[in-house]
Amino acid sequence: MPELKEILYKVSLTSSSGDMNRAVKGICFDSRKAQAGFLFVAVKGTLSNGHEYISGAIDAGATTVVCEILPDTILDNITYVTVKNSADALGIIASNYFGNPSEKLKLIGVTGTNGKTTVATLLYKLFGSLGHRPGLLSTVENRIDNEVFVATHTTPDPIQLNELLGLMVNAGCSHVFMEVSSHAIDQERISGLKFAGGIFTNITHDHLDYHKTFENYIKVKKKYFDDLGSDAFALVNADDKRGMVMLQNTKATKYTYGLKKMVDFKGKIITNSIEGLEMEIGGKNVWFKLVGDFNAYNILAVYGTSILLDQESDQVLTRLSALEGAVGRFQLVVPGSRFTAIVDYAHTPDALQNVLETIAQFRTGNEQIITVVGCGGNRDRTKRPLMASIACRLSDKVVLTSDNPRDEDPMEIIKEMQRGIRPSDVRKTLVMPDREEAIKSACMMAKDKDIILIAGKGHEKYQEIKGFKHAFDDREVVVRMSKLFEN
Repeated sequence: MPELKEILYKVSLTSSSGDMNRAVKGICFDSRKAQAGFLFVAVKGTLSNGHEYISGAIDAGATTVVCEILPDTILDNITYVTVKNSADALGIIASNYFGNPSEKLKLIGVTGTNGKTTVATLLYKLFGSLGHRPGLLSTVENRIDNEVFVATHTTPDPIQLNELLGLMVNAGCSHVFMEVSSHAIDQERISGLKFAGGIFTNITHDHLDYHKTFENYIKVKKKYFDDLGSDAFALVNADDKRGMVMLQNTKATKYTYGLKKMVDFKGKIITNSIEGLEMEIGGKNVWFKLVGDFNAYNILAVYGTSILLDQESDQVLTRLSALEGAVGRFQLVVPGSRFTAIVDYAHTPDALQNVLETIAQFRTGNEQIITVVGCGGNRDRTKRPLMASIACRLSDKVVLTSDNPRDEDPMEIIKEMQRGIRPSDVRKTLVMPDREEAIKSACMMAKDKDIILIAGKGHEKYQEIKGFKHAFDDREVVVRMSKLFEN
């Protein structure tokens, strides 16, 4: 068992009292998980304040408390440590407790509004195919080499995160590709980690329920690059107008990618079809299975990162051309059916617009685009009318439905979406709060060769309603409907 002073290495203390040499049997920031000999970190969260649960953690056996403000009652047999920022301290403590695993790996963080999952997943698959033993930390799943671990958050809490990284070290992983969410940056979940590199995909309207303003959202993303070390690299999408902002104060070595500007890793789209993308990269024409301009940027991010991680260009392009994207990202569900069905995680205005504009490019005649879309409850309400507006503008028919309503009334969410619909678009819009019925109706409306987009949930296999997760998979509903038409 490590000693307390080892675990507190690099933590900036404001005061301490009690035995600083005691052994620490475990760490936690949830008092319900405290056990005998544990260290409890009192973190001020968005929903609760850990300082209110210090006594509960001690009652459960915790012998060390790390906090910002000392409790009123100080016990002689407990060690108390105060810090300025307990969330930041938790990250460093977790990293120390698990042996600083990020220092033994090539840890690459991917941040941005859209594309994080695809970029991280493609890098994981690519490095596996190149003979490395990679790890993945993503919205869809966590992987240690080929072993799958369920993902509950885009970026896990510091204890889960460092435990997973420790398991990756033990499994012999060399590279780890990790989605870094804005919430994780702001809540210091990645504090104490050593990144070998960071990737910026893009930034658009999202998470304003949490960050309040778009400017705050940008600053949080930028903080990730500001904190990178001088021995890391920072690779950004230069075609995004905030791409260069991310590089303003970073100590990392700066690189860029894009389709339009003079950049370090340049690409050119030659062919863009429902079957895939043909691109010129590194002086070679390569065919990729992914589709759409947005995936052209994802491919360039992956290619650039691979080169910066000392991989050979021709091998990277050859292996990358054979890979498919992440589950629920522009996923064709029933190829060969009388209609084309695409399931996509698009849950921001920009992502929805990108997907629908890509679909429009694939029209060869009079195919209808039918979009099924909703918005999540207890999330950014300002994007709801925008989502409906974009869906109506770029679709022939729209079915407004429930996403993950969480604690909200689905019909109230839909009413907020309807504020973005022009009077001229009302006739093309249906309201069906039951998501399964909405998908079924879209399939019933579809004629031969029509294209159905089911947006918002992507890879998710549940609907979250009033605190419960109910089994639900957009893809399964579409497959069932397609089989009805076959019969």
